[in-house]
Amino acid sequence: MTSYYRLSGGGNDFLAFLEPENLPDSEKIRALCTRGLSLGADGLFTLRRTAAGAQMDYFNADGRGAALCLNGARCAGRLAFHLGWGEHELEVLTGAGAVTARLADDGEISLDVPPPRGRPKPVDIPIEGETYSGFRIRIGVPYFVLPWAETLARAPVSELGERLRHAPEVGPSGANVDFVRFPDEQRIEMRVFERGVEAETLASGTGVLAAVAVGIHLGRSTLPAEILTKGGHVLAVDGEVEDNRPVRWTLSGDARLLAEGDYHDIAQSNPLPPDWSV
Repeated sequence: MTSYYRLSGGGNDFLAFLEPENLPDSEKIRALCTRGLSLGADGLFTLRRTAAGAQMDYFNADGRGAALCLNGARCAGRLAFHLGWGEHELEVLTGAGAVTARLADDGEISLDVPPPRGRPKPVDIPIEGETYSGFRIRIGVPYFVLPWAETLARAPVSELGERLRHAPEVGPSGANVDFVRFPDEQRIEMRVFERGVEAETLASGTGVLAAVAVGIHLGRSTLPAEILTKGGHVLAVDGEVEDNRPVRWTLSGDARLLAEGDYHDIAQSNPLPPDWSV
């Protein structure tokens, strides 16, 4: 049996291994993250103690590594605080650089995050006679942010999100896709189709920052801002803005340790997809 932790940050759930001898391989990660057949999760990270706090290696549910997952990093901070690696502040080293995690009195975890290097870039994507106008931006990982005029309750996130995620206009490696509404300057509503999970998820920390960056660029949002995600949690973004772009920002919200225990080896292997008869 192998020990693991389960955490959730704003609706994204993760499996965590503490200081493993070796990084898990992609097949094992895919198996463990498969819902219904194994433990199930949006992603998996390993955590190692450092002099300044912790280092995380993050993997999406498809087994591929990703440079940054901010809700994952907030959960890494939560786990590091739980383990006594810091009291109220520590560094989390990610594939995209170091971020500072803070433990608030109310138990929320915040991250000081570097601002985006560039401005959102307008992009038009034609799909079956319709043109979807949005913005490309990189928040550690690539995003396509699509402003959505109607209620998000009926937005075709799974169907359209998958098409947009693979559109050549978003880049050769594809992109995460945010569906975003701006009800007022300090409130954003967001649903997200995540690359690597290949499905809609309940939240995304990097997706929240991508939505905020586009809102500020369009003059639709100001800081501080609250972002409502599908999981029902509200993530908060605060900081400073100059010339319609963030120059400093902080992401805060719920990050909880749900469980810890052991899993059996059978959880590491899944059956092949069914070979249906013709």
